[in-house]
Amino acid sequence: MTHANPALRGMLWSLAAGALFSVLNATMRMLTIELDPMVTQFLRYLFGLAVMLPLVLRSGLAAYRTRGIGGQLWRGVVHTVGLLMWFSALPHVPLADMTAIGFTGPIFIMLGAALVLGEKMYVSRWVAAGIGLAGVMIVVGPRLTGAGGYYNLVMLASAPVFAASFLITKALTRHDSPEVIVVWQSLTVALFTLPFALLNWVWPTPVQWGLFVLCGVLGSAGHWCLTKSFAVADISATQSTKFVDLVWASLLGYLMFADVPSRSTLIGGGVILASTFWIAHREARRRSAARAAAAAQTRG
Repeated sequence: MTHANPALRGMLWSLAAGALFSVLNATMRMLTIELDPMVTQFLRYLFGLAVMLPLVLRSGLAAYRTRGIGGQLWRGVVHTVGLLMWFSALPHVPLADMTAIGFTGPIFIMLGAALVLGEKMYVSRWVAAGIGLAGVMIVVGPRLTGAGGYYNLVMLASAPVFAASFLITKALTRHDSPEVIVVWQSLTVALFTLPFALLNWVWPTPVQWGLFVLCGVLGSAGHWCLTKSFAVADISATQSTKFVDLVWASLLGYLMFADVPSRSTLIGGGVILASTFWIAHREARRRSAARAAAAAQTRG
């Protein structure tokens, strides 16, 4: 993958992150049904930090010293706020719907990347995002007025908060490695979530402790892949691949919770996938044209 163009590499890292996060979300939903959501959130990031400790100790603490402590702390605060909303709604929202709601994030990310990071926004990226969002609304729209409408709205409100967190992550990749960013995220979120967990503390069972260890591994690996995607490609180019996560969420929701995707979920998923494949094709053509133009200019 080293010789692939940056957009393709970013998309592949983003796809890997999506698969890991889908398994993580399914496991976390099971835990939040059995335990308090705030306790679950704290332990998930505490174990995310724990699984990174061997790497930190092997490399030495100096290797994980950040060059942007302010950005790391702000990212921790913003991500914690989004997680408090997300975990509160998690036990009440089916896995496929939860994933579809999260797909609104790329719209906020693309807008923020253009306004804050100065990334160039191509028309094709906006079109892909718009088509993907239309697919998401096909999936989510019927649920917003039902019994679980409140929790769907809470989860929807967390999307722009997570978008802000991801934009901070993109900025941090300019001077910190993915490993440093992931360690600091686990550390800051665990610290900021601890007070909420203590207010509602419940001791997990041995099996639940094991699942938290698994969540720590999945979460750290997922955030590492996501940060790698941000480091090698424009953030806007990678976001359309996130829509593929709906496939994983629907499959895991059926296997773990007997959630059968509705017709609207399947139709919306088809629309979303179409936008994903279309933008991947457009990005590949754009990179090829840019390389050809650069080669022609060099020869000239």
